[in-house]
Amino acid sequence: MLNALQIQKLKPEATVKRYSDSGGLYLEVSPSGGKLWRYKYRYLGKEKKLALGRYPDVGLADARALHQEARELLAKGVDPGVNKQIQKANRFAQAANSFSAVALEWLELKSSEWTESTVQKARARLENDIFPWLGRRTVVEITAPEVLMALRKIVARGAVHTAHKAKQDIGQIFRYAVATGRAPRDPTGDLRGALPTERTKHFASIVDPKEVGALLRAIDAFRGTYQVQAALRLAPLFFVRPGELRKAKWIQIDLEKAEWRYIATKTNTEHLVPLATQAVEILRSLALVSGDREFVFPGRDPKQPMSEAAVNAALRRMGYDTKTEITGHGFRAMARTILHEELDQKPEVIEHQLAHKVPDALGSAYNRTKFLKERKQMMQLWADYLEQLKAKAA
Repeated sequence: MLNALQIQKLKPEATVKRYSDSGGLYLEVSPSGGKLWRYKYRYLGKEKKLALGRYPDVGLADARALHQEARELLAKGVDPGVNKQIQKANRFAQAANSFSAVALEWLELKSSEWTESTVQKARARLENDIFPWLGRRTVVEITAPEVLMALRKIVARGAVHTAHKAKQDIGQIFRYAVATGRAPRDPTGDLRGALPTERTKHFASIVDPKEVGALLRAIDAFRGTYQVQAALRLAPLFFVRPGELRKAKWIQIDLEKAEWRYIATKTNTEHLVPLATQAVEILRSLALVSGDREFVFPGRDPKQPMSEAAVNAALRRMGYDTKTEITGHGFRAMARTILHEELDQKPEVIEHQLAHKVPDALGSAYNRTKFLKERKQMMQLWADYLEQLKAKAA
C-alpha cells in the first residue's frame, strides 16, 4: 500500500509508471510529472478504468474514500464509470437551469430590445442583490419565501425602489423559465403586497417662472466647456430625457427642417422634436465645435458622448442642489407644468412632446407626427417664453 511520504517522493520517468495501493486503486505518474488516481475494475466481464482525480488536489485519504464509494456501487451492480458520467451530466443540467444562467440568458434576449443603460442597471441589480442568494439555485427549487428573503435584504438598506425593480426582474426571468420549460411557475406572484409600498420620487425641478428666469441667466454665465454649456442651454428648450440629450447625434438632426428625430428610450419608438429658432441657433454654433464628430455633445473621448453626470455636475457648480432644486431630468417637469399652467397648452400635446404613451380613443399609444403642427407652435412659444423670463431676470 502507498503512504503519503512515498507519494511525495515519486518522480516522473521516461514512461508512464503505475503505483498500486489496494483493491485496484493505483496512482499513475506521467513523464510530465502529473499524478492521477485511477481505479481498475471489471464490469460485466470487461476491464475498465475510472479516474478519481489528480494528486495533490485529491490526497491519499480522499482517493481511498472515492475508491470505496466506487466499489460499493460496483457491489450493487452499478458501473461506477457510467454513474460518474450521469452525475456529471446532471451537474451540467443543473448549472444550465440555475437562476443565474437563466437570468443571463433572459438578459441577453432583452439586450436587443432595451438600451445599454437599462441592461446595465438590470445586470447590476441581479449581480449585486440577487445572484449572491439565488444564483446557484435551480429555477425549479426556488420558492417565494427565498425570493422575499433576497428582496428584504435590499429593503433593509433603504432601497425600496430597487427592491421593487428587482422583483420585476425576477418575475420576468421566471416567466421566461416557464416559457422555455425549465420552471413550472413564477413564485413572485405570491409576493403581492409583501414589500413596503414604494413612495413616488419626483425629480427635483423649478416650476416658478421667476426662478426659471434666474436659472437661465445662471446657465448663460456658466464657465465650463462649451459643449456642457450648450447642453444646459438646450435642455430646457428640448425637455427630453437626460440620456437622450447627451447621446444626441448630428445624423439625427436636420437644421434646415428644424427637426431632431431619434428613438425614445422609454417607448422605443421614433420621436420628433421640433426645433425652435433659438435651438437651431445654438446647434449651428455647436456644429462649429463638434459638427465633425458623431455625437452632438462629445465627451473627453471624442468617440463617446459626454458623461452621464456632466449636466448635474454643472448645475451643482452653478450653486443648485440637484437633490432638492433642479436636476437634468427636472427640465421635463418644468416644461410640463409651465406649458400647461402658464401658457395654456393642451395636456395631450405636451405629453406627446414628452414622448409619453398617451392612449387615445383609437387605442394608439404614441404617434411621432400626432399634433405635430401644434407641437411646432408650442416649442417656439416655449422658447420665446423662456427668453422673456431670462430678460426679466436681468
